[in-house]
Parts: sequence; C-alpha cells; structure tokens
Amino acid sequence: MSTWELTIQRSFLFTSTSQRFHVVIRARKLDCGFEKHDGVDVIPDSAYLQHRAILSSLIPIDGTSTAQNATKCTTTLPSLLSKDSEATMKRFVSFLKTRRSSRASANAPPAQRPAQDATQQPLQKKSVQNMQAPVVNTAATAQGPTLTIALQNQTTSGTVYAYITGRAIDNGNSWFLLRSDAITPYYPASPSSIMQPLGADCAIRLGSPGSTIQAQIPHIAGGRIWFSIGQPLTFFLNPGPALVEPSVTNSSDPNAQLDWGFAEFTWNADQLYANISYVDFVSIPVALTLNTRNSGTMHVSGMSPSGLQQIANSLRQQRQRDGRPWDRLIINRAGTNQILRILSPNQGLVTDANMFSGYYDGYVNEVYQRFAGTSITIDTQASFGALTARASGNGLNFNGSVFPRPSTNDIFSCSTGPFATGGNAQTNAIIPRLAAAFNRSTLLVANQFPAPSSLYYQNPVTNHYSRIVHQANLDGKGQYSCYLHYHH
Repeated sequence: MSTWELTIQRSFLFTSTSQRFHVVIRARKLDCGFEKHDGVDVIPDSAYLQHRAILSSLIPIDGTSTAQNATKCTTTLPSLLSKDSEATMKRFVSFLKTRRSSRASANAPPAQRPAQDATQQPLQKKSVQNMQAPVVNTAATAQGPTLTIALQNQTTSGTVYAYITGRAIDNGNSWFLLRSDAITPYYPASPSSIMQPLGADCAIRLGSPGSTIQAQIPHIAGGRIWFSIGQPLTFFLNPGPALVEPSVTNSSDPNAQLDWGFAEFTWNADQLYANISYVDFVSIPVALTLNTRNSGTMHVSGMSPSGLQQIANSLRQQRQRDGRPWDRLIINRAGTNQILRILSPNQGLVTDANMFSGYYDGYVNEVYQRFAGTSITIDTQASFGALTARASGNGLNFNGSVFPRPSTNDIFSCSTGPFATGGNAQTNAIIPRLAAAFNRSTLLVANQFPAPSSLYYQNPVTNHYSRIVHQANLDGKGQYSCYLHYHH
C-alpha cells in the first residue's frame, strides 16, 4: 500500500504523550506500507486522500482561517494518528495559533517584543542602505513602498544564486518570491496536487565574484534571503498554496547535498528587522550591515570563512570532554570528509529524538532545588514587569504562570513542554527568558534574569552548540537558538 510521508523543515515534538506532529508542507509518496521513514511519521494513502482538505488546512502556517482550521484539526486529525493523541493535538493547535499570530503580524512588530539588540535591529524609517557579508554582500536602499537590495557575490565561485521569499504584507499576506530578474514579484497560485514545481524561475544569478545584482521587493513578513553556491535550490508548492522550503533534516530533499544558507528579515511600513540565524544549522557565512539615515551603521559580522571548520573542531573536542554526541551534529557531503553544514541540537533531535537523552536532567533538578529555597526573578521587559517565583511541587510559579521541570528536548527546542506558547500573554513573555537561561546555564549562578553575558555557558552542562557558534562569530552576534538573540 502506498503511503504519504508528512514532514517539514521544522518538526514540532510533544514528548508528554510521545507523539510527533508535523505541519504538512511537504508530502512525498512512498511505495511501501505504513511505517516510519527516516524517523518521520507517515499515514496511509487512503487516509490522506480521505482527509486531504483537513491536512491541507495545516499548510498555511500564516493563513487567515486559523480558527476554522484549528477546529478541523482538533476534531479530525487525532483519529488519524493515535487514539490517545487528542490532548497533545490540542497543544499543537494552540502552538500553531500562536505561531500564525506571531509570524503573520504584518503591520507591526510582535506584541510585547523586548528591547532589540544589534542582532535584530529595528529601523524606524525605511532607510536601510547597506547589508554586507563575508561571503555574500547585500546593500539596500528604501524607496517608497519597495526596498532595493544590492546582492554582491564575495565568494570565489562564479556560480552563486540568491532567492527572496516571504509573505507579501500589501498583497493579503500571500506567498511572495522574487523572479530571477530580481525585479518582478511572483505570487504562486495554489496547485491541484502536492510537491509541484514553482511556476517561475526565481533563482537570481549573482554573477562572477565581485558582481552586484539589484533586487527590489515589497513589504515582506517572515522574509528570507537565501544563498546557494554551486547549484540552484529547489522549492515546491503544495495546495494552499504552501511553499515547501529546503530541509536540512530530510536526506531525500533535493537540496540536502547543496551548500546553502539564509538571512531572515521582516520589512513593514514602520520598521525593518533582520538577523543571521543559526537556530537550525550553520553553513555559509552571512553578515549584515545596515547603514541608516538617522541611526548610524549597525553591523553583524557573522563567521569568518573558516568558521564552519572551527565550529566542527570545537564540537569534536566537546565530545571528547563529556562523551555526548556533539560531533553527530556535523554533516559531511556524501562520500567525503568535507563539512557541508552543522545542525543545531534542535534539528539533530529531529533526526534522532534520543540523541541527547537525559543531558539536562541533573542540571534541571539542581535548579528547582535551588529555587525552592530562594526566589528567581525574570524581567519580562513588557507590561508585566519583573516577576518572581519559587519552586514547589508543581514547578516555578510566576504569579499564576507555572513552569514544570523541562526535559532536555524541551530546553533545546524552546517550544515544547513548559516552553510551549499559548493564550496566556504573561506566560509567553516569560518563556523566552527562562528558556534562554536554561540553554545558557545561568540559573545556578544568578537570581535575576536575563543574567549578565559574563555568566553565559559557564556550567559544564550547557548548550555547547550555541556557545561554540557564539565564539566562532567575529563579534559574537547572531541567533543561536530560538531565543538566544536576546541581550548578546
């Protein structure tokens, strides 16, 4: 019996019931029986066809029919996956609602956004003039409702491609890609079936080393500027439409053996937010320089050209120190010893959910024992102000926001267990700061958070991927885990 593999670039795992749920933005037909394929859950072809409308409703993460889709998912999908998964699916639906809300915020930054630092800077006026990187240099100037970005090839390769994707704020938040001429927008229509190719050439050729291509874009939310060296990337469309992006955890993805990376941004009528992200993986160096009209120059240097090798060497050394599989995060090009990319622990856990089993358990126990006798204070940097808690039988209780003990996977993901966001704004404001404190292992050496950066990563049990990537960046700026762009 044929099956459909359901997967995405980012999987969301809920360990409370050992169930795994995937937003359906990629489905690949497999000529085999019902099984797990590469650690990914699959469902029978008949079930997919029977409930295709419901499955498709999960595709547009930033879609507008959130309430209707959530109702369908809650009432129907659990019966497809597991008879005991309804509670977990409700949590999944809650997470999707929050995810849609935060990513589809078109005309303003997310509510309760904390003070920005240099890794993700808001520009109060449409005034960006320059963005540059060690490998690919980009420059941008704002002109009315469009942004002109100069993409410069500073690699040694004459075969470098760029792509710009995101949600078009001024066009109903529809999917946007820039065509290969770097000027014409492409708004894909919904295909009739899954995994269909794009209807336009969107690979922008950057030309020989030192060449510059001018690209023009409208207001974009959840935008990415992708770069690939040697070969173009492959994107697909699913009904919705939904854009199927390259994956670093699916070995059958056509981009799996390609050298690629991206920078993230959102540009709306008021501000620009941009960052270089290592949340999922590290690959080619990217840097950003923003020259503004009134606020001077803001720069994020990124890695040096040898940064990837430096990170790999340090991860291997860490494996020798603590015996944990940090070196398994290193991905080589097939059949060679050439490093292609390095996964974050969060993505490593997608390939093997037990990779770091129990890693944080002892540290978490010490933290909760400590705060049973003394208070912890978290500055939400929002209207809730500074909140204080102590640990009791049910966890850390911040004025009604309760955080039970997280698992290792919860800490690395920053989005499961006690760190799953929901409808409580106060809890959502605490989550980034508490999750960051666990990843940086500052909870045994400070009482108030965010803690000083001098205390980061001092405990032997810490997120060594984030620590090492931080060290490999020339100015220590970047987003190393979901919430680790705060206060560098």
